[in-house]
Amino acid sequence: MTAPGSDLEHATRVDGDAGSYHARLSEDWEIWGPNGGYLAAIALRAAGMVAQIRQPASFYCHFLSSPAFDAVQLDVNVLKQGRRAESFAVEMRQEDKPILHALIKTAADAPGYSHQHLQAPAVPSPADLETYQRQGDPQHPAFSFWNNIERRPVEQSATGGPSESPSAPVLREWARFRPRACFEDPFLDAARPLILLDTYGFPAAYRKYRSWEYLAPSLDTSVWFHHFNPGCEWLLIDHECIVADHGLMGVSGRVWDTDGRLLATGSAQLCCIPNRQ
Repeated sequence: MTAPGSDLEHATRVDGDAGSYHARLSEDWEIWGPNGGYLAAIALRAAGMVAQIRQPASFYCHFLSSPAFDAVQLDVNVLKQGRRAESFAVEMRQEDKPILHALIKTAADAPGYSHQHLQAPAVPSPADLETYQRQGDPQHPAFSFWNNIERRPVEQSATGGPSESPSAPVLREWARFRPRACFEDPFLDAARPLILLDTYGFPAAYRKYRSWEYLAPSLDTSVWFHHFNPGCEWLLIDHECIVADHGLMGVSGRVWDTDGRLLATGSAQLCCIPNRQ
């Protein structure tokens, strides 16, 4: 049985004031150490403590080192605050070790052109799919991170899990955060696609190679937020590994709501590391 999830709001909470904050990393969000998207979400929320415009527009960060599951410090520097947009730099440290450096942009709602040229993929709705329950595998134990997300793969095997046949490095899956799926705070709502877009690059690549010869953590991640739907529980992650060479993998993806609206797009560069376990 899947363990109960770790509430996203509680797990990414930051405390402090005047641009200086701290948070405590939870072991419930582990993939090869603290999940990169989880760390990014904490940095995004730290920027939200300072932002006057309450609508994230973009997020970009370099991951510098993997921290321990302990306290981290976050310094938010205001680069520019205007009536239409704001820019922030966020540095996360653990003692004297740099963890990540992020740039966050906010943008106020305003009149402008409006269209969506790209259409959501034609896939079954989450109501028509089975929830994936990972079976025990001593060689490849499940990371605690996955307890926080209910997963419904679009391509399912006879057991309800993802198809195990080698295929193109593309992964489409409905995801719902557990135990709470929706959040009214726009920075916390934006953390949902941010975490998914950072996390699903390697699972997309795995569909081609079906191999654990290498692990591939993110060197960086970039996300652009287009729409917000804090009342939508299920999010469709639509991810692909577009190229792999020279020990790097380029990934890109999109997150859609159940109405076919494009909530966010993102891309990242992953670094292949030999798996010595």
